[in-house]
Formats: sequence, structure tokens, C-alpha cells
Amino acid sequence: MQIRKKITATYIALSCFSTLLLSVVVFFLFKQNNEYYFLKRLQDRAKIASSIYYQNDLRKTRYFQEFKKEGLEELVEEKDFVLKVNGENTFEYNTDLHLPPEFYANVMKTGSSWIEENYSYYYGQIFKESGQKYMVIVTAKDRRGYTSAIYMIQILVLGGAGFLVLAFFFGRLLARRVIDPMARITKEVKRISASNLHNRLADAEGNDEISDLAKTFNDMLDRLETSFEIQANFINNASHELKTPITTIIAETEIMLLKEREVEEYVGSLENINRQATKLGNLTESLLKLTQTGYDGTKQVLDIARIDELLLEAKASIDTLFPDNRVNIKLNAIPEDESLLTIPCNRPLLELALNNIISNGVKYSDNDEVFVTLSADKSKIKIAITDIGIGIPPEDIPYLYEPFFRGKIASKYNGYGLGLPLAMKIIRMHNGELHIQSETGKGTVVNITFHKTNIRNSNLKS
Repeated sequence: MQIRKKITATYIALSCFSTLLLSVVVFFLFKQNNEYYFLKRLQDRAKIASSIYYQNDLRKTRYFQEFKKEGLEELVEEKDFVLKVNGENTFEYNTDLHLPPEFYANVMKTGSSWIEENYSYYYGQIFKESGQKYMVIVTAKDRRGYTSAIYMIQILVLGGAGFLVLAFFFGRLLARRVIDPMARITKEVKRISASNLHNRLADAEGNDEISDLAKTFNDMLDRLETSFEIQANFINNASHELKTPITTIIAETEIMLLKEREVEEYVGSLENINRQATKLGNLTESLLKLTQTGYDGTKQVLDIARIDELLLEAKASIDTLFPDNRVNIKLNAIPEDESLLTIPCNRPLLELALNNIISNGVKYSDNDEVFVTLSADKSKIKIAITDIGIGIPPEDIPYLYEPFFRGKIASKYNGYGLGLPLAMKIIRMHNGELHIQSETGKGTVVNITFHKTNIRNSNLKS
């Protein structure tokens, strides 16, 4: 069943229920109001009947009879009965009255009572005169109330039926107004494919849920377009970077195989092949590590490690690569509670990320001083890596995390443009944040922050 039809049916059902409930309440109140005023009229007649019965003066008796006849509106089938009460539970019975015993019992007990049978009302009340009690019973038929009730039922039935017809059309209109924007969004999304990811939904303006849905789709398209562009650039750059050493190795071997060479020529050729093969191996290893981190951050972390220990291990690795480095790790601000320094992690990958970032500071500062500062508290762990090297131009910063991207200033240094993208993905995999601040010619500050509340313990293996 289509949502459009569901909305229409639900609206009609709710309208039917509310109309029925309102009709019942209105009819009940109307009938109750009629009964109240009709019983008040019977009560007045009971008082007049008792006054007539009590009077010994014929002139006053005639006055009350005339007042009842001329001053009060005539009721249909109006009758009154006066029954003498002989004791606490006994009275003179009139055979013209066919009322249930409970009615008489209520009148005797409470002093007044009434019942209704087929719109004929019976009202009874106890009066006392000169030490003698009398039960006055007045009866009449509320024909006007009956006619009014039938008329009210007709109005409610016809009005309710008319309202349900309107509810049907209003329900369809409501369903159309709710579903049409979503149907339009669905139609536009179906037209978007990998070849036209630049298209966007037009209904993204406003503050309602439909606008939020359109904005969400547009944000998703932005991410998809960016991912496709990054993927295309990655494939192109990876192909170029891998093709260069392979082409060099093939050309070198073909030249050597054309004729016999001197030993020195073979040695030189093998050294060149070794350099290109080493470059190819390093590049392949970096690509494999980049793939190993995953994109969505769902790779399992296997260890619980202390950040200060990872920094010291990264420093030991850098000492091997750059023996004369000037990396200075400052641990004087770390807390005494070692639990504040621990983090669930994939230890080799996280050490690799720290190694890459610190190595960049050493490389791009020409072995000048690099300061690594660690701080931690209950909410976060923060690492600041500061160098005074060549810096990064502002126009290059948005592209730092794209694989194989290398800025104009950094192109004179050896590298593949994979270290920082790899480090970024590893840190993101551990729910961390990486921010870079840099100024050309003055150096770079890299801030790494791990928020304790963001660490996914569900990724941690016991």
C-alpha cells in the first residue's frame, strides 16, 4: 500500500473517530440539558399541585389552578397525583400509577426522585403540611425533547457524513502535499549517477524535514563527488608512480641484454635496478598500509598502549633513519596517573602514524629542531608536533590528505605523498582529530587529539 493511500486512510479513520466521539458527546450533553430543564418544569408543577392540595380556601385553590392553567406552558399528557404518606415506608398507593418500587423507595429515602420511560418523565417529591407528609407525583411526556433529539441526531448524522466526505478530499490533499516533495526528490535522485555527481537537489532551502532530507542528500553527494575525485586522482597518481620504476627497470634490462657488457657496466645497471626496485617496494608497502587502515574506521584495535611509550618508540625508529635528528620529546606535562595516557589502539599502525608525522617535521626542516609535547587529562590526550621548517603554503593545505599530493615547495624532497594521508586515516580510525597550522618559511604545528568519550570500545578485542 502506497504511503499516499496510507496517509489518506489514516486521516479519514481519525476524522471518523473524532467526529463520532464529538457527536456522542454533543448528543449526550444536549439530552442531559433537555432533561434538566424539563425536570425543573415538573418540579414547579409539583409545588403548585401540593399548594392546591393543601389549601382549604376555595378562592386560593382556584387561584393556583388558574395560575397553572394560564401561567405555565401546557405539557403533553400532564397528570399529577398526591399520595398520603402513612409511615416511614408506607403510603397510599394509586392504581393508575405503574411505577417500579425502586422509584417510591428513592422518593421516600431522599425526598425526591425521577425516572423516564419512552420520553415520559415521572417526578416525585415529599411535602409536609400540618405534620402530615404527602408524596406528589407529576408526570408528562417530553414530546419537544423527543422531537429535538431526533432532529439533533439527523443533524449529527448528515453533518458527520458530510465531514467524512470533506475528510476524504482533505486527506488526499494532505497526502499529496506531504508525499509530492519526497516523490520529486526521489525522481531527481534517480537521475543522478556517477557521470553527473555535480547535480544537486533543489529543495534544500527551508527548515522543515523535507529540506533536511534534501540537504542530507546534497551532503552525501558532496562526499561521493569528493571520493570519486580522490579515487580518480589516486588511480592516476598511483599508476604514474608505479609505472616509472617499472619502466626504468625494463629499459635497463633491455639495454643490458642487447650485447655483452663490461663488469662495471653490469654493476652500475644492477645498482640502478636495485634503486628502482627498492623505490617500487617502498611505494607498494606504503600503498598496502594505506589500504590496511580502512576508510570507515571499523578495523579492530588490538592493544591498549601508553601514548608516551609510542612516542618514545617512534623516536627510536627516527634515530635509526636520521641519526643526527634533533627531535625533542617533552613529557614533563604528563599526569602521574598512567590510565590517563592509555588508549585502545592498533599499536603498529598508530606508531607508524606518529613516526610519519615526526619524520616529516625532521625532513622538511632540514634536520632542525622538532618539538613533541604530550599532555593528557580525563577528557582527552593531546600531542603537539612543532617544527621550524619550510612550512606549507595556504593553497596546499586543503589537499594535504590526498594520496600522492606534493606541494611545490615539498617536491624537492624525496617522498611519495603518502605519509600524511596514511597518518590521517590511522588517527581517524582511532577516533582522533588531526589539525595542521602552518606558515610558509616559519614552520608547521601538527595537533593530534584523542577524545576519551569518542573512543569506540566496541572495536577493542579483549
